Amino acid sequence: MPAITTGKILVTGANGFIARWIIKDLLEHGFSVRATVRSLEKADALKPVLAATYGDHLDFVTIDDFTAKDAFDEALKGIDGVVHTAHPVDATTDDPEEFIGPAVQSVTGILSAASAPGSTIKRVVYVSSVSAVIDSQRIHGLPDVLTDKDWNETDVAAVKEKGTTSSGFEKYQASKTLAERKAWEVYNEEKAKGTNGWDLVTLCPPWVFGPYLGEATPEALNYSMGSWYRTVVQEALPLPAPLNVNWIDVRDFAAASRLALTKPEAGGERFLVAAGASVWGRWVNTARRALGKAGEPRPESPEDGQKLVGLDRQKSLDLLGLKYRTLEETIAFILDDFKKRGWA
Repeated sequence: MPAITTGKILVTGANGFIARWIIKDLLEHGFSVRATVRSLEKADALKPVLAATYGDHLDFVTIDDFTAKDAFDEALKGIDGVVHTAHPVDATTDDPEEFIGPAVQSVTGILSAASAPGSTIKRVVYVSSVSAVIDSQRIHGLPDVLTDKDWNETDVAAVKEKGTTSSGFEKYQASKTLAERKAWEVYNEEKAKGTNGWDLVTLCPPWVFGPYLGEATPEALNYSMGSWYRTVVQEALPLPAPLNVNWIDVRDFAAASRLALTKPEAGGERFLVAAGASVWGRWVNTARRALGKAGEPRPESPEDGQKLVGLDRQKSLDLLGLKYRTLEETIAFILDDFKKRGWA
């Protein structure tokens, strides 16, 4: 497909930590954005952050149920590309099908709408996760570096076998795998028909670190940044083993999402996007130095019995031209924001 160099982009899950930065990046690069929120009250939290600066280039649409029939029909009118960050799951149920179903249905819904007659969609970027890549149940049996050909099949199998007794973690991991699988399934079906005017790109980020865009409290941070704050700044948690401590600066992931839209050669590709892999001790030690805090240095390499698995990011460098910030740059960015908020 041709590159999308201008036009209007639909970003789903606009109130999310990552989605806010994606919207900001797109607006800064001349795109207009339509952002989905579950209610207009949710949009009010974003307006002071983004709408005040970009005005008519940002509008909002309400989708309170991503599984509803025709949920995306109105939202996609006049849209050139999509960045689908929303990943709805029903965490109130033990039933795996009910837990995972909304995420898979949201993918089916948005891709079906993109394929409808009269659609102007040229590309869909689906934000998956390293959870769909790393087989976390057998970490010691994995190679040292995983590629975009790898899939997390173990959690899917565990959920199928255990049913309602499977853990919330297993169900969430499985939901990421199954939702991305569904995206590729629908794309390949539509491609075989020769009727779809869009192509698909999927991005698999690991831990995404960076400041929260807008008003926040430490207690309200999303999972990745809440974990970072409690582990690195407060040092309130035991250092986790370096399982899957691959990471990316949120600004770089926002750029990756935009480049996935604009690079023609990205169409039909799956990307692992990671700045690198590092144990938590390095984050703590680097933050301590930046904050002038004392303390016994933490180990900066895997200890006995631990394994650090890397992600092959070469395709993101070659096809997207993505440039990654260093761990030190990301820490400085976060701490500068945290200091302004009185959190560090």
